[in-house]
Amino acid sequence: MEHIKFEVRDHVGTITLNRPEKLNAVTPEMSDALVAHVTEWNRRDDIRVLVLVAEGAKAFCAGSDVKELDKYKTPWEFRNRPDYCDAIRSLVKPVVCAINGYALGGGLETAMSCDIRIAADTAVLGSPEVKLGWIGGGGMAYMLAHSVGASNASMMLMTGDFISAQQALQWGLVSELHPLADLHARAQQIATTIASRPPIAVETAKANMRAAYTLPLEAAIQYERDLQTICFATEDAAEGRTAFKERRPAVFKRR
Repeated sequence: MEHIKFEVRDHVGTITLNRPEKLNAVTPEMSDALVAHVTEWNRRDDIRVLVLVAEGAKAFCAGSDVKELDKYKTPWEFRNRPDYCDAIRSLVKPVVCAINGYALGGGLETAMSCDIRIAADTAVLGSPEVKLGWIGGGGMAYMLAHSVGASNASMMLMTGDFISAQQALQWGLVSELHPLADLHARAQQIATTIASRPPIAVETAKANMRAAYTLPLEAAIQYERDLQTICFATEDAAEGRTAFKERRPAVFKRR
């Protein structure tokens, strides 16, 4: 659809939110499109990593389009709507997010649903839902608490106030800051590096990170060792060992 653009080049898939005139706020149709495409993106071997960006210089995403929320006939229908944050989290391939401007509400949740976040040095992040009488519903509290700690997360959730890109970097909510003009190029550079790695190992590393959020220490270590064993048995791992011994670049085939 016109508000969600997608292209693939050199194993890197780029998803672009394309509604800059509305701060890239997400409509139900945009959410449906993301949910529908995730299964295809997970299945395609030519895609090894994805980059999530947004058109315009002002906003990454202002969350759900508030004017569209009254279209849901009942609170239960709203509760069970296809969710764009869930769609991003269900990607088995790594996702690099470039936050170019405002990342608010569901926009911040979307960014936090990605694996790596970088931002423009002018970006602004926040969870302002409390100002309108509700709270986030796409994993906001869980992901904020894990990213910035309980006190900082509570400050953002209970005041609804925004934080600067510099504060987000200090708290660990983003990994790097760049001038806006350089942001997308840096996101593509990170993605290109990841795409050059063995795809199964990269996807397994992502699964391992997800598990590390929730499992107790001993279970997490055991799970990691099981994943390591699975990776070790792949053709790509054998190729990596052979290439190392032969002092040549490895050629990985996702097998």
